[in-house]
Amino acid sequence: MGYRVRTPDGELAYPTLRDVEVAYTQGLVDPSDEVLEDGHTTWRKASSIPALARARSETKSASGRAEMAGGLVAVVLGLWALRRIMSDSWVHRGQGIVIALAMSAVLTWLTVKAARRRTPPRD
Repeated sequence: MGYRVRTPDGELAYPTLRDVEVAYTQGLVDPSDEVLEDGHTTWRKASSIPALARARSETKSASGRAEMAGGLVAVVLGLWALRRIMSDSWVHRGQGIVIALAMSAVLTWLTVKAARRRTPPRD
C-alpha cells in the first residue's frame, strides 16, 4: 500500500510507511507535512501518525547526545595531541602520540555507532 506526502514544494510518493518513516527521520518529511495512504481520502499531519512520531522521538535520544559528546572529546583530544606533538621535547611528542591513539579510539567508536543500522520499531 503506497503513501503520498504533500509538502510545500509538491507531492512525493512512497511505497511503504517504512519509507515515509526513513524520510521523516532524515528530515525530508516535516511534522507539518500531510500524508495520505492509498485508498483513503483524509490527509493527516505527519506528526499525528504514531509510527512517525515514535521515529522522530528516537532520533533525539541519549544516543545522539553521547555521539555529540564523543565528537567534542575527539576534537579536544586531537587539539591536545597536536599541541604535544609540535613541542620540542621528545617526551611531549610521545605523550601526543598516545593522546592521538586515544582520539582514534573515540573516532572508531563514533564510526561504528554511526554505521550500525538502527532497528525499526515494531508495530
